[in-house]
This record gives sequence, structure tokens and C-alpha cells, in this order.
Amino acid sequence: MHKTSPHRNQRLADQIQRDLAELIPRELRSSSLGLITLQSVELSPDLAHAKVFFTVLGAEPEHALNALQEKAGYLHSLLFKRLHIHTVPTLHFHYDNSVEHGIEMSRLIDKAVESDHQDENP
Repeated sequence: MHKTSPHRNQRLADQIQRDLAELIPRELRSSSLGLITLQSVELSPDLAHAKVFFTVLGAEPEHALNALQEKAGYLHSLLFKRLHIHTVPTLHFHYDNSVEHGIEMSRLIDKAVESDHQDENP
């Protein structure tokens, strides 16, 4: 079995992310999906599968996830035409809640700092 270089995997993941970032708004034209932003793409070592992590603004994540999963096969076929590689990975979409988690952590830190200031200045 032929092993691929990690650099090649990363370049391919980056290219898939760029291409999908262009294709998704064009192919999934619906205001109910909000603004879908791709955070990252992770490829399996054999390049058979791609985990595509996304965030969404202005829509329910579950709704956007369902729409992306429904169109995954079509997006795969469009990638096949663009990438000119023997095997295009199967796309698996995952909602990335790390941005929401970061905002919540920041809010909690701000709240704790404010509480400390109030304790220091009674």
C-alpha cells in the first residue's frame, strides 16, 4: 500500500476546503441556511474520507448539517471535476461548536473578572 506524505494530505485538505467554500454558497442557495463557514478539513490517511468542520451564522446548525449531508454526494462529484485526482474523499460534515464554546468561555471569564473587581471595591 502506498503511503501519502503528510504535506500532500494537508495541501489536499486545504484545496478541498477552498473549493467547498466556493461551491457551498453557490450550490446551497437558501436564506434559511444562514452563512456557512468552513473551519477545517481533516483527511483520513488513505484519503478515502474527509471530515469537513463548519460553523453557521443565522441558522440552526442542525438544519445546515442536514442540508450539507443531503448535498454531500453532489458536492463530491463537483470536487471530482475540479481536483483531477484519482480518488476524491467521501465528505462527512460536522458542526464545529468550538467558536460558540470560546465565546461562552470568554463571557464566563469576563463575568469572573467583573465579580473580582466588585469584591475589591465594595
